[in-house]
Amino acid sequence: MQQAIDVAWNGRGKTSPNPMVGCVLVQDGEVIAKGWHDHLGALHAEQMAIHNAEENGKSTNGATAYVTLEPCNHFGRTPPCTESLLWAGIGKVVIACKDPNPNVRGSGISVLEEAGIEVEYGLLEDQAAHQMEGFLYWCKHRKPIVTVKLAVDKNGSVDDLGSKSKRFTSEECLDKVHDFRKDFDAILVGANTVIRDNPQLTIRRVNSERQPLRIVVDPNNRIDSSSLLLNDEFNTLHLTSEFNGISSLLNKLGDMEIQTLLVEGGPTTIQHFLDERHVSKLYLVNSKITHSEPLDSGINKEMLENIGFGLIKIEKWGEEIVEVFSKKE
Repeated sequence: MQQAIDVAWNGRGKTSPNPMVGCVLVQDGEVIAKGWHDHLGALHAEQMAIHNAEENGKSTNGATAYVTLEPCNHFGRTPPCTESLLWAGIGKVVIACKDPNPNVRGSGISVLEEAGIEVEYGLLEDQAAHQMEGFLYWCKHRKPIVTVKLAVDKNGSVDDLGSKSKRFTSEECLDKVHDFRKDFDAILVGANTVIRDNPQLTIRRVNSERQPLRIVVDPNNRIDSSSLLLNDEFNTLHLTSEFNGISSLLNKLGDMEIQTLLVEGGPTTIQHFLDERHVSKLYLVNSKITHSEPLDSGINKEMLENIGFGLIKIEKWGEEIVEVFSKKE
């Protein structure tokens, strides 16, 4: 199952609104094939693994399939995976996570068991669930899971009011940020960030087969029509007088099948999400720079702990130390 989880990462940034899924086929104790859901519209993991076995000249009859998510039993962009497993003569299926999608919800397991296939589930469930947490959260709540990223100087300042807007983190950190964006369906900022920084909010410094939806919260329609976000080929959702609050926005994004949202705005925008308890994780990027005329973010470890967040890990993005906080259950 660990191998199935590992190969599922090959679909990172390409499968949404489907989750990343991996599958490993085992025959007589030997791994005979691996598969993953590579991109939206491509073969599902089970189908790819069966195809891989055929290419390798391996028989799948009686094999055990280890798959990170319950096989689907409905026609979507591809035929049901349950049919593929039955056709391949799979004898046993071991599943990490049940699928909470209303189109599945146990029906895949039922069909397999009714056909006489032995089914087990729950193996490495937590690890697989972490890998597809955006999908699982969306299935349960019908809105995206929210992550915040905020960069501060060594004293907690988000901007230097004594100079023109400029980045104050390392090149290596910027590379990491662009790679980080691949995990999200959408990126959100407020009007002040666009006015001050005129960002693109695209993935440019690493390879990516898709670009996230850019969202600008601008209730007073203040951003300039020449802003980069409004003048390139990528999609931007510009929320002006139609903006009715964060909860309604998240519900709207959920209806659009946006499952993962990254908030990269300034402290005012971030504070709105924190106040309404919509943030699941927060990445605090700590720079070694000191601003001459600082703008305090008001967001720090003590403040986050006071509102129910815990520090779960520390990462290094180039020269910067990144503290990762998660909302306590």
